[in-house]
Amino acid sequence: MGWKSHGLRFKSGRKLKKKIREKGIKISKFLQSFEIGETVHIDIEPASHKGMPHPRYQGRTGIIVGKRGRAFILEIKDGDLKKQFFVRPEHLKRGGNVQGS
Repeated sequence: MGWKSHGLRFKSGRKLKKKIREKGIKISKFLQSFEIGETVHIDIEPASHKGMPHPRYQGRTGIIVGKRGRAFILEIKDGDLKKQFFVRPEHLKRGGNVQGS
């Protein structure tokens, strides 16, 4: 009887899967930049592992509060807590306004 892996991407295959015609990396996603105070959505790019937030935050919306190296500091409200993440630009996409934040 073997042991099952419980690594970082455990049980997230369906969530991080790309459709056949979307496979590969778009350079424009890596080169995009954001301003402090801008609203963004987490849209994980499964081809790039660096700066990837945990898959449970896929689709969440947050606000850019700073920049560190190539990554952006993203603040997300999780229940009553405010959490900060260091996320690279390929895992982010521009969002609309957030109500109540």
